[in-house]
Amino acid sequence: MRYSIEGGSLPVLIVSLDPGEKIISEVGGRTWSRGDVVTETTSGGGAGKALGRMLTGESLFMSTYTAQGPSEVAFTSSFPGRIVARELAPGEVILAQKTAFLCATAGVELSVHVNKSAKTGLAGGEGFLMQKLTGPGLVFFEIDGYCKEYNLQPGERLVCDTGVVALMDSSVTMEAQMVKGFKNKMFGGEGLFDTVLTGPGSVYLQTMTIPKLAGLLLPFMQKK
Repeated sequence: MRYSIEGGSLPVLIVSLDPGEKIISEVGGRTWSRGDVVTETTSGGGAGKALGRMLTGESLFMSTYTAQGPSEVAFTSSFPGRIVARELAPGEVILAQKTAFLCATAGVELSVHVNKSAKTGLAGGEGFLMQKLTGPGLVFFEIDGYCKEYNLQPGERLVCDTGVVALMDSSVTMEAQMVKGFKNKMFGGEGLFDTVLTGPGSVYLQTMTIPKLAGLLLPFMQKK
C-alpha cells in the first residue's frame, strides 16, 4: 500500500491499493475512489465495540474498502489542519481525541479508552472517553490546525491548555491540574485548569480546535 497527503491546510489522503488490499474508516469516511473498489459495512468487532466507537464520536458501523484491481481511495479532513500517519507495531496502542480517527489499514482495532480520573475527564478538555487504536497497521488521524509533536522522556512534564491534546502514546499519563493563584484563575485568561502530560512517550498537540474557533467568532456573530 502506498499513500500521499496533499492539499496543504485543507489536506486529502490518497491511498493507492493493490488487488486484495483493504483500508477501513468510519461509515461515509471515503470522499472518492478510483478503480474497482468494493465497500462493505460492518460493526467492526461486535456491538460492544460499535457502541464504544459511537460514544467517542465515530459512527456505529465501519466501512471496509477492498481493491479488486489497482485502485485509489481518498479521505479528506473535516477541518483545516493536518493529516498525520502513524505506524503501529503489533499490540502497540495510541490514544486520540474524539473524532481524530480518519482511516487505517485492516488489522488496526478501534475501541474506546476511559480516563480513570474524574477530574481529568470533566476538566481536561479531552473528556472521559478517548479513541484507542491498537496495532498492527498504519493509521491516519486528522489534526485541527498545526500539529506539534513532542517526544517526552520518562518523568518529563508538558503543561498545555485543555483540549489541545490530539494524540498520545498509551505510556503517557494525562491529568487535569487546577491553575494556582486567585488572580491567575480570575484574570489569567487561560481557564481554571491545565492539562498535564507526563512521559515517556510521544504526544501530538493541535493549535486550533473547533470550540476555540467558535469562541473567537462568537463576538462577531449578530444576534437575530
